[in-house]
Amino acid sequence: MADDAVRAGTSLPETASAAEAVSGHRGAMWLLLLIYTFNFLDRQVINILAEPIKLELGLADWQLGVMTGLAFALLYSVLGIPIARLAEHGDRPRIIAASVFVWSSFTVACSFVTSFPQMILARFGVGIGEAGCSPPAHSLISDYMPREKRASGLAFYAMGTPLGTLLGMALGGVIADAYGWRAAFLVAGAPGLLLALLAATTLHEPRRKLRAAIAQKAAQRPKFADACRELATKRTFWLIAFAAAFQAFVTYGQTAFTASFFLRNHTAELASLGGMFGLKSAGFLGIAIGLTSGVAGILGAVLGGRLSDRLIAKDLRAHVYLPAAFAALALPFVVGAMLAPSAAVGILLLAGAAFLNTAWFGPVYASIQGLVRPETRATAAAVLLFTLNLIGLGFGPLAVGAISDLLATTGGLGAAEGLRWAKIIGEGVIVVSIVLFLLAAKTIDEETVS
Repeated sequence: MADDAVRAGTSLPETASAAEAVSGHRGAMWLLLLIYTFNFLDRQVINILAEPIKLELGLADWQLGVMTGLAFALLYSVLGIPIARLAEHGDRPRIIAASVFVWSSFTVACSFVTSFPQMILARFGVGIGEAGCSPPAHSLISDYMPREKRASGLAFYAMGTPLGTLLGMALGGVIADAYGWRAAFLVAGAPGLLLALLAATTLHEPRRKLRAAIAQKAAQRPKFADACRELATKRTFWLIAFAAAFQAFVTYGQTAFTASFFLRNHTAELASLGGMFGLKSAGFLGIAIGLTSGVAGILGAVLGGRLSDRLIAKDLRAHVYLPAAFAALALPFVVGAMLAPSAAVGILLLAGAAFLNTAWFGPVYASIQGLVRPETRATAAAVLLFTLNLIGLGFGPLAVGAISDLLATTGGLGAAEGLRWAKIIGEGVIVVSIVLFLLAAKTIDEETVS
């Protein structure tokens, strides 16, 4: 029993029911959700602030792409793997707590920058901190939850993506209109300092009760090379990882310029709509997108996770069939939003896309955790996130920004139309993601081990 608990990284007895496991860690799951919400809030608040930052610092769209994507994603992606290795045998709640403190501090630092290089350095810092959140959190949740509840548990945690985006867009826009973009960064980062303390003092680490047994098994702990060799044999893992990466390429490329798109293409309508509520354009837009896409994204994550639990119990291929279907259905919503003559219609169409673009979280993250041994889970999550974020977050916004600049100048379309067509072109990459998910269906049954 002790050896099994060490391998699983959990103190739950093997006879514990799924209901007991979920109930016993409900408070921890809510705290992890709150932490991940601020993880995404601090990462995404820059998107609603992009236009005022661009005007004050005199930036091009490709620089906005670097600022919102690559500057954050580079160290975030690279450092996720060594931090995950530490999480394989270290104290995961303390790793998470330290990470929250670092990224929150650098988010606050964004409010003091006066140049593009300074902003890049601050975003590097945010990426360094956030690298230590999801790999240990995925590993911890997989220990908290029994296999039959793992997809919905990880989907619950993943609700932090739409929640953080909702709060980042809504609060960022309103605060920026009232007090400027620097104040928005300050408000976004400060609460994380308290969350770091809560994580360090209240999150439960199952391994603490098994410290002696863990020490005895330390010699058998897989080295990074062993973990890499295990992953190298998993064709399904790499197909899913790159499918998720191209999905993220599309989603992050769209999200980074959503506010800029509406502010450039629907200027008069946003001013009119905002005036009806006593708001300026950015404040209204942040609340409108935050509420519609945020609520839709939360529903997508929850329902996607629950649907996955039911279908995966009957057929493991649902892990990849569902994300492929969600991606295909989202494409017309995004293109329709870009071509809609009204800002209101465009925002509503993006809500439909947000629902579908978060529904894949549960099945994808659960599939990765099931493809490897328990002691390799954090590393598998880190390699997935490395691939997803380097390709998706790193190059999605940069690609859309560069295409926008090219179409605006060389193509003669101007800043507004250039961005519209850059976003439509970027959306076409989703076809690559769909194909890779469908290919993964051929081998997922035989390669799933837990």
